[in-house]
Amino acid sequence: MERVQAVVIGAGVVGLAVGRALAQAGQETIVAEAQAGIGQGVSSRNSEVIHAGLYYAPGSLKARLCVRGKDLLYALCASHGVDHRRCGKLTVANSEDEVQALRGLQDRAAANGVPAEFLDAAAAKAMEPALRCIAALLSPTTGIVDSHGLMLALQGDLERAGGMVALGTQAVSASLSPRPGEPHVLRFADGTELACEVLVNAASLHACGLARNFEGLDARFVPREWFAKGNYYALSGRAPFSHLVYPAPSDAHLGTHLTLDLGGQAKFGPDIEWLDVNSPEEIDYRVDPARADGFYAEVRRYWPELPDGALSPSYSGVRPKIHGPHEKAPDFRIDGPALHGVPGLLNLFGVESPGLTSALAIAELAPGMLIRS
Repeated sequence: MERVQAVVIGAGVVGLAVGRALAQAGQETIVAEAQAGIGQGVSSRNSEVIHAGLYYAPGSLKARLCVRGKDLLYALCASHGVDHRRCGKLTVANSEDEVQALRGLQDRAAANGVPAEFLDAAAAKAMEPALRCIAALLSPTTGIVDSHGLMLALQGDLERAGGMVALGTQAVSASLSPRPGEPHVLRFADGTELACEVLVNAASLHACGLARNFEGLDARFVPREWFAKGNYYALSGRAPFSHLVYPAPSDAHLGTHLTLDLGGQAKFGPDIEWLDVNSPEEIDYRVDPARADGFYAEVRRYWPELPDGALSPSYSGVRPKIHGPHEKAPDFRIDGPALHGVPGLLNLFGVESPGLTSALAIAELAPGMLIRS
């Protein structure tokens, strides 16, 4: 049986970032990806926003890793020539309750060390004349990134450090060793096996299901998965905005927001549609044109001039959630040996937004959690 030092399952942005970090730490590393290309899952179906870190509970993994990951991401984009833009974001209020929500967001941003400036209506409209609001919160460090370009840069660094990506390689189960120094045995769909000392489960939508097939991992350390679809609709014609525009947040859902791609094209979304499916294989990614009907009223609260019929179905993504529709959103789960007791195993559960922004910070943690000095 072949043996390598480290295997990362999943070549999305987080898996590639972790694989890169392990390879750069001197580990012989393979990133195993079931699909025929990198980043074909969650990483190719998001809004490509670089989040500032406004929303997350101070001290949480989401807050700390988003803020740190944002800095690392901007630095990598600059050093590797990855297309990105620090365009900034306006979160807008159109009622007194929403103004209070913005004040709370401003306080949370301050606690997380994130710059945010409260604007009155006149100041916001001076920045974005088409906007309607009674107040706004400016986040100057929010941006957008070419996520595929980012993943290609991570793959390049991984390979330069001696690692490799194995495409079309679907991991299905593993036998885990409880003793340090003894390898885990990873099994693939084609019947082959591979021994490794370090195993990282970065399989996103598949992470919980895969972990249930890890012999030697106590079932109480594997959360239940839930799937929440987010639909996006493209705007025909150019949007009159240069910043991203978000409504004031309510609960865990950030509302129907306007994001821009690097070409200036606008899209609206995502909404949230909880799916009654048991596995990622059952997901239907088609975007229902009729769901756009609900977008118009929401968007017109902050952009009254949105024309009738201007939205067309674009694409959808599915969030790898580990909580149900009526539960409070939990923190990221980055489960290492200190939690579950299995040497050399890292499970990444519930890494939804801000997972893209946090990827490099997650990767920064991984070697220290896994590699014995």
